[in-house]
This record gives sequence, C-alpha cells and structure tokens, in this order.
Amino acid sequence: MIPAPFDYVAPSTVDEAVRALAAAGEDAKVLAGGQSLLPVLRMRLAAPTTLVDLGKVAELRGIREDGDALVIGAMTTHYDVQRDALVAEHAALIKAATDTVADPQVRHRGTFGGAIAHADPAGDLLAPVLALDCELVLAGPSGRRTVGAAEFFQDYFTTALAPDELLVAVRVPKHTGWRAHYEKFNRVAQAWSMVAVAATVRTEGGVIEEARVALTNMGATPVRATGVERALVGAAATAETIRAAAAHAADGTDPAADGNSDVEYRQHLARVLTGRALTAAVGG
Repeated sequence: MIPAPFDYVAPSTVDEAVRALAAAGEDAKVLAGGQSLLPVLRMRLAAPTTLVDLGKVAELRGIREDGDALVIGAMTTHYDVQRDALVAEHAALIKAATDTVADPQVRHRGTFGGAIAHADPAGDLLAPVLALDCELVLAGPSGRRTVGAAEFFQDYFTTALAPDELLVAVRVPKHTGWRAHYEKFNRVAQAWSMVAVAATVRTEGGVIEEARVALTNMGATPVRATGVERALVGAAATAETIRAAAAHAADGTDPAADGNSDVEYRQHLARVLTGRALTAAVGG
C-alpha cells in the first residue's frame, strides 16, 4: 500500500526538530531508524500530518563515557551498539539484548532510541533498560529533562514523552564486571519475543552480591522481577539458588493472552527462561 500524504521535515539539530514537532502538533511522527514506523505507514495504520526525520541530526549519534555512566545517543544504530567496546565492558546486558534484535539488516538501520521510544512490550531493549535503571534524556520546548526507566514506560506503546519532545539519549549506569545474559523465546527466528529475560549479576567469592532481572512481554510495559532479585542477593551462586529464585519470575505479572500463548504458558516461560538466563549469567 501507499502511505497517506504527509509533510516531511528533516532538521539538522535537536532544537530544529523540537520546533518542528511543536509546530506540527499531536499528529506528527518522528522517524528514527524507521524499522517500526515505515511498515505501519505503508499499511495506513498510522497517518501523521508531518514526519520529522532525525537522520541528519548528528548530535544524536554515538556512545561516550560520562563519569559513572555511558551515554548512548538515540540515533545510534543497533549495529554500532553491538560493536562498541564501552558497551561490552560496562553494559554487557545491553550488548546481549541488542545481539538478538531482528536481523543484520534491521540492526544496521534500526536505532537504539527509536526502539525504546516505540515502547513495544515485546521489544528486546526495554527490559535491559529497566533492569539497569537507565535514565532517558528528553528534549522539548522547555529544555531537557531526565526520566528514569521505571517512569518512562507507561503502557502499551506509551511513554513519558510529550508530543513535542524527543528522546535524545539514554544514560546507562556502568555495570563493569557484571555478568549478563538475555534469554529470548520466539516461535521463529527474528520474530518478536513471546517472552524474554534480561539478567545481570555481580558475584564475589561465589556469592551473588547484586542482581538485576527484568522481563520482556510479560505486561503492558517491561517488568522488573524483584522477587527473583531478592532471592538471589546474598545467596551462593548455585543451581539450587537459581532454581529457587526463578520460581518467583512470574510473581505479580499480567501478561496478555494472544494467538501465540495463554497467560499460564507465558508465566511458565518466564520461570523457565529466568532460570536459563541466570545460569548463563552466573556461569558466564
């Protein structure tokens, strides 16, 4: 199909992009990598009056250190995140999840910030961002503000972004030396996750000192598995510990039933995949 008509704007700075969004109103859409937006435009599931293309905004790309955090520009591609040495050293969970995103073609075009702002609960980057307590940097007409991941994701495809705001960067607290794994279950290769688990742990002397676990597609937003984390911290890094902790993975979750699975099956998957993710992370 052919998209509905729209105005096209290609700003070269964040300020220009914000002004374009403010002028266009609530019916504007932002084009980042376009891997999610373009298909819905073609099917006319979205019909924006204005499309604001961020492809020329150079300041939105790149990865740098800023004290105890990494700053990942919103327009940085998945491919660049995968291969960045800083990410591999200080945010292994982000790399592990990014490795599973779609296919090489999508990873070359799709962007880190675009996937996060899209807020699909089956998307693979939301749970790692939540697990690592990342901060989202937003720019709007009143300036910039920072929102924690727990407050940023609000509902299905809904975030704290106002219509005239952009996600410009993600601040990822350094988790240097932590082991991480992203365990994903899908029906066919390159498909969205039916359920996935983002897990990262810090061990010392065979004891789990800290743990972060979050779930993909187990609710309207990514879900922090706090029961699992509590069961892990201070315990020996053994198979028995992991098995007992993973039993709490589905506690408090509210996954949707759909053509792929019912609620009980998704909760079962959450427990099984959490065990696998933690085993890989602890043994990694």
